[in-house]
Amino acid sequence: MTGNNTMYGRGLGLRLAILFTCQVAFILFGYNQGVFSGIVRNDDFLSLLNHPSSAVLGIIVAIYNLGCLFGTVVAFVVSDKLGFRKTMWFSMAWIIIGASLQACSYSQAQLLVSRFISGTGTGIMSVAAPVYQAELCEAKNRGMYVCSQPLAIGVGIVISYWFDYGMSYVTGSVSWRLPIAFQMIFAIVVVIMVRGLPESPRWLYRWQRPDEALQVLCDVYDRAADDPKIVEDSRGMYRAVELDKLREEYRWSRIFKKDELQTGRRVLLSYGLQFMNQMTGINFIVTYVTSVLETNVGLDKQLSLLLGGVIQVMFVIGSIYPTMYSDRLGRRRPMMWGNFGLFLCMMMISILLSFKGTSIEKPAATASIVFFFLFMLIFGASINCIPWVYSPELLPLHVRAKGQAIAISASWLWNFFVAMIAPTLIKELVWKGYLIFMCMNLIFVPIVYYFYPETANLTLEEIDYLFMDGSQPDSQPDLLYPDAKEPAVREVKCTA
Repeated sequence: MTGNNTMYGRGLGLRLAILFTCQVAFILFGYNQGVFSGIVRNDDFLSLLNHPSSAVLGIIVAIYNLGCLFGTVVAFVVSDKLGFRKTMWFSMAWIIIGASLQACSYSQAQLLVSRFISGTGTGIMSVAAPVYQAELCEAKNRGMYVCSQPLAIGVGIVISYWFDYGMSYVTGSVSWRLPIAFQMIFAIVVVIMVRGLPESPRWLYRWQRPDEALQVLCDVYDRAADDPKIVEDSRGMYRAVELDKLREEYRWSRIFKKDELQTGRRVLLSYGLQFMNQMTGINFIVTYVTSVLETNVGLDKQLSLLLGGVIQVMFVIGSIYPTMYSDRLGRRRPMMWGNFGLFLCMMMISILLSFKGTSIEKPAATASIVFFFLFMLIFGASINCIPWVYSPELLPLHVRAKGQAIAISASWLWNFFVAMIAPTLIKELVWKGYLIFMCMNLIFVPIVYYFYPETANLTLEEIDYLFMDGSQPDSQPDLLYPDAKEPAVREVKCTA
């Protein structure tokens, strides 16, 4: 989109529209993550599927995450060519088609295919939206803006849980079909909102459209083309693109070979962040908390649904903290204390549920509910938000877009793995299943301490030097690209 933005105006109105659109997209993300928690115990839903075994039910739920994984592959291939706006429309089309087919499913096969289609759309969106938001906000607010997206995931999860709870009082197939269909409302809102948004100026510069890129900067910040900030930002973007051209395209076969920027190591570190995000056991709680409360703790169905909704609220409350203070907290410390706190929660849940068959079984199981609440609060305040900010910071410029797609693919791959095995863990292993996540969380603490550097309050160029020699130089990053030349910034008049 070029010229004056007539739909949202200029300046603050346009910036808020960008933020709101990305937020709604991530609310949709969270809604789809949580909506099946109340559905997997729905009698009409289980009857339609002929009361599947735990393994089959796990596949039905997890196939969505496999679709999301496929979506990151699609985004890896097409998003850089399409740009943000077309990529978002493309992703919402997949979601709307998948949701429509899910809502009218009458067989296991139809449900599996439709959930895979919806997941593909979500996977594409999960790669595009964070990068777009990061590229169209000021550096001083980037941590807060990017962290607000995982916060929106929590909002979506809470909406889905309370929707499920309300529909639990309704009989018939509408009790589960309507919650599934409701996701289309969010998708339609995103489609409408994206229509008035500009393309990323960095993408426009990459595709040799500098006039349009400069116009976007003028619109977003409501400043003239000769304003010092516009001149500085446009020159920096142009120069970054030119510097990137000096490098040959990175071949992924070199990922385990050490180069001057330690590219392979940094891609693996980013991948590891999303692996840690999922293997804390969060998807085990988000997707199956009602089943856990009913099967492992021994609560009735309605109380399980009610408490499940309240537990998800803790996710949102916790996420407010890093959203507001992410740049002050740093990256390493929240990850380490967060993983240690989750380790303690999983340990206590496992201990308290292990008294099954004893005289204190009921009070011990009831006491475990406290640690489900605490788990969600700690996760929201640490592991939920930090990886989404940390991962792009760790990646060097020449692989940042595709490296982020690889990192997010880890989230969906291990999300799929946890969602698939969770029904079996709940039914067969009971308290022992929590020991798996307890150990994983404890292992993550020294991994972060020894392998992850602190990147908060460093420029991306300073982070490059951090991986080169472990120090922060006083000079600018021109040393990395000695052959680069300072580009001339064109005089372009921005429309008012």
